[in-house]
Amino acid sequence: MIAAENRLSPLWARGEKVGLPKRVLYYGVDEPLPEQVPLRAGPLSLVYEDGDLRYIRLNDREILRRVYIAIRDRNWGTVLPRLSNVKMEISRESFRISYDVENKQGEIDFFWKGTIAGDEGGNIRFSMEGVARSTFLRNRIGFCVLHPVRECAGHPCTIEQIDGKVVNGIFPLYIPPHQPFLDMRAISHEVAPGLTAEVRLEGDNFEIEDQRNWTDASYKTYCTPLRLPFPVELKAGTTVSQAVTLKLKGPLPASHTVSGAEGVVLTVRKSGAVSLPRLGLGMASHGQPLSTRALVRLRALNLSHLRVDVRLSQPDFEAHLRRAATEAGELRVALEIALFLSDAAENELRRLRMLLDQLKPAVARWLVFHVTERSTTEKWIKLARQFLADYDPKAGIGAGTNANFAELNRGRPPAELLDWVSYAVNPQVHASDNASLAENLAAQAATVESARQFTGSAHLAVSPVTLRQRFNPVATGPEPAPALGELPSQVDVRQMSLFGAGWTLGSIKYLAESGADSVTYYETTGWRGVMETEQGSPAPAQFRSLPGAGFPLYHVLADVGEFAGGKVLPSVSNAPLVVEGLVLQTASKQRILLANLTEKEQKVQVVGPALGIQFRLRSLDEANAEPAMTFPESFRQEWQRATARGATGIEVRLRPFAVVAIEQELPPTG
Repeated sequence: MIAAENRLSPLWARGEKVGLPKRVLYYGVDEPLPEQVPLRAGPLSLVYEDGDLRYIRLNDREILRRVYIAIRDRNWGTVLPRLSNVKMEISRESFRISYDVENKQGEIDFFWKGTIAGDEGGNIRFSMEGVARSTFLRNRIGFCVLHPVRECAGHPCTIEQIDGKVVNGIFPLYIPPHQPFLDMRAISHEVAPGLTAEVRLEGDNFEIEDQRNWTDASYKTYCTPLRLPFPVELKAGTTVSQAVTLKLKGPLPASHTVSGAEGVVLTVRKSGAVSLPRLGLGMASHGQPLSTRALVRLRALNLSHLRVDVRLSQPDFEAHLRRAATEAGELRVALEIALFLSDAAENELRRLRMLLDQLKPAVARWLVFHVTERSTTEKWIKLARQFLADYDPKAGIGAGTNANFAELNRGRPPAELLDWVSYAVNPQVHASDNASLAENLAAQAATVESARQFTGSAHLAVSPVTLRQRFNPVATGPEPAPALGELPSQVDVRQMSLFGAGWTLGSIKYLAESGADSVTYYETTGWRGVMETEQGSPAPAQFRSLPGAGFPLYHVLADVGEFAGGKVLPSVSNAPLVVEGLVLQTASKQRILLANLTEKEQKVQVVGPALGIQFRLRSLDEANAEPAMTFPESFRQEWQRATARGATGIEVRLRPFAVVAIEQELPPTG
């Protein structure tokens, strides 16, 4: 075993006394994460967290990822719960939990009582009794049950429909555009030889959707079929009563254990290397010019492109494109130009072409959208090609959706007309907690693999990747303005956090390993960017960034950017919700990036081929995050040496939410 201790260099030592509280560095807010309470129901292990059940397992086999109640407003926004009167009776093999919940936001006032019980036989029942205390419009109220993709994809299941009919099915391997199972009363699947897990549903009509359409790594069973009209008015005094029961059917295992207590193992594969995607950033939405310091630091990322959104029907589109061309020139990158056409597209494209011939910006690709379409149709692609194909033959024509993979999957573009197919990614369509964001990383790979099934030879551009949704493509009403003291809906405090850095590492890993050709992240500067503006946060009480500082995720992009043009080796973590890894290679060098996605210290072993004797390491963590943000150039020179004492792997300890880089020289080939 190769051991390396994380010693403190002088710069790290300066970071021991930080001005920002640890939790702000961890995940942006100075308050604890929800408590996770481990439970058992006979052979089943699970976790109770803030009114929900998570990670219901039989030994190492995950049966259900989560069971929870969702209150969704008319725009599919989640109305968060406030719990009270929580009572727990927990024994070694069983439990009973009850609590009261208020979901209040705007016109919505809904109250319910939850009861969860598990017994020694592996049976779990979760019930809710609710009442509307106001009259409001809702899209959904009730249970959601998540089956994990990792364990279920491609495996058979049995559906009991509401009319009593029993049908056989298969959890989809590739992402279907629409619901694979409808009108459900129960769903069962095998979890061990001869042993099935049945989920029985009461109180409504349920169906399943593949949440990988929105990069959630689960199949979600939910109530109220989407074929029914929504939103629906719920009158004050209306009651809602539902229940979910999980039951094991068949011979129970004689004993139950969970492995993994020895720590996390990241295994690096020796084959299957793929090219690192071209990485770019979006143009800052705040409208301020880039400072000289920002330009220098952004150039250090070795970016491929800068994305600019050009809405040709807007009167300021010419000024906007001029600014983008100037910034791209200063950054020494090409433009990824997302064009938004209206029905007057022919005149708009003619004006655009005249401006392009004047400015002559370098263009990496065009992404063609229409302002009223969720996914681009053939007419607009052909028209754009007519005006733009000869501007730069190397700049391919792309289209698809400016929204989620779901919109691309349900409105598949004519790939034979395209050089590029594009869609956007964000991890918070359905849930916003840290655990869900970590869970959803793996589903980004599934979108690439599924897109390959219908995009032919076109390249895939994932653009952009953001922590929050930039707009709601399925809203049925206008987005409400943020309440006093709240951040805009597009802004996430984790943008400036160590968790944000680890999440970005995981995103690059899964999109790269699955074969995405180009990925655009975030923005250049500001609270949606990779570094703060010189002026600082517009809301420093809510978004506690340091003026002019690089966010921790800046260093992840810099670590990857130093390997631009290189390869990505596949790697597998035995605990991907705890620690993720990304392995980069050039002909002469290998860099292993590790991200701790939890607030606990983790011991990690890295095993695999080409692990030599001499290493250098660098950790970005609570001890040095603030100086690393303030003095990124100095931090990037701070490496420590490590020497192998064996030849089977590398062992490191990661502080909470740390990102560690491990680098070694590769022996010459041939």
